[in-house]
Amino acid sequence: MTYALLRKVGPMLLGGGLALATAATARAEELRIGFLAPTTGIFAAVGKDMVDGFQMYLDEMKNNLSGAQVKLIVEDEQAKPDVAVTKAKKLILQDHVHMIVGGLLASTGYALAPVSTSEKTLYISPVAAADDLTQRDLSKYPYFIRTGWTSSQPSHPFGQWACDQGYKKIVAIGADYAFGYEVIGGFQKAFEDCGGKVIQKIWPPIGTKDFGPYIPTIKQDADAIFTLMVGPMSLQFPKQLAASGNKKPVIGGGTSYDEFVLPSMGDEVIGHVSALMYSAALENPKNEAFVKAYRAKYNKVPSYYSETNYTTGEWINEVMKKTGGKWPGAEEFIKIMQGMKLDTIRGPVSMDDMRNPIQNIYIKKVEKKKMFGYDKAELWNTVIKTYPNVSQFGTYDKAAFLKQPVYSRDFPPCKFCE
Repeated sequence: MTYALLRKVGPMLLGGGLALATAATARAEELRIGFLAPTTGIFAAVGKDMVDGFQMYLDEMKNNLSGAQVKLIVEDEQAKPDVAVTKAKKLILQDHVHMIVGGLLASTGYALAPVSTSEKTLYISPVAAADDLTQRDLSKYPYFIRTGWTSSQPSHPFGQWACDQGYKKIVAIGADYAFGYEVIGGFQKAFEDCGGKVIQKIWPPIGTKDFGPYIPTIKQDADAIFTLMVGPMSLQFPKQLAASGNKKPVIGGGTSYDEFVLPSMGDEVIGHVSALMYSAALENPKNEAFVKAYRAKYNKVPSYYSETNYTTGEWINEVMKKTGGKWPGAEEFIKIMQGMKLDTIRGPVSMDDMRNPIQNIYIKKVEKKKMFGYDKAELWNTVIKTYPNVSQFGTYDKAAFLKQPVYSRDFPPCKFCE
């Protein structure tokens, strides 16, 4: 190449090199997300809703969160805490994910949070609702933040609601593990603080299919039955309770009647009331659009598991907007996220100073009706009362609340049981 020709071509080559470098710089940064959900076993249907909700948000964003190209790696945690820990370490150490999202059971949340600490990896929990992850144990888990709820968060206003209905005595029956203890414990505390009495607590093992040994023991002088069921238990318990001839009002934690199982239920649950931060029957434009889009995509009504993971995708995207699509590190990510307030499908959501959402809690009654233009009458969780801006401490003083033990099988004590 002659010098003259080089003088002509050189700048073009150099310019092309600069253009390539600029293009490489502008190329989306990869955001690696490890997602843990049970995709096999008795909780597989719940796990599918978790994955579908998160994936639907990514699909709507074309897998690009504010300039970051998402690589989603889903692992089956089988609803077993030890398996979840193994899979989380694989995602962190082998796949080098920027964050872990997911985990189903409260006990799984308690198992995963220490992993996030030891590996200095962000852990976002949309579902695992274990109370103490954002309460007494908070300082142990600096890389943990929750987008869902604490187990007892809906129970505090629900206990007051039960008093307002005139209930005086209630029997509680719930799954025998941390989540059951915390949901029932929060309800018991609030209900007894406003004058009610929990007169019996019954604890069938998680995964129970036959409630024959338990239903006949329910005390007959109760005004109502409070139920907290999870997975397939949610379907079986009300059927067997109705078959026993029960005529008492039935109320329960949100997972007892969530939309993951509601379409499979029968008329035996009509009139049952529950509490949660989401209902597919919420009558606002965002939720109606979400229900229709989700149903068109997956041929089912979205459950809370779907919504909370969809909304988690939204949270992550909003943080990445603040960073221009660049990964800011786990600590900075949490700091940005904690300072945000979103108008979500479930309503307005913000974060408290302990990294847990402040949000509406909805009291919902199962009704059979038509909604959102669908032709067929179906079971829906109709919202009958809204408690706005509920924190994980409800109306309790935070400092006083944190001095009491975490809700457990034995706390609050069943002082009205015989």
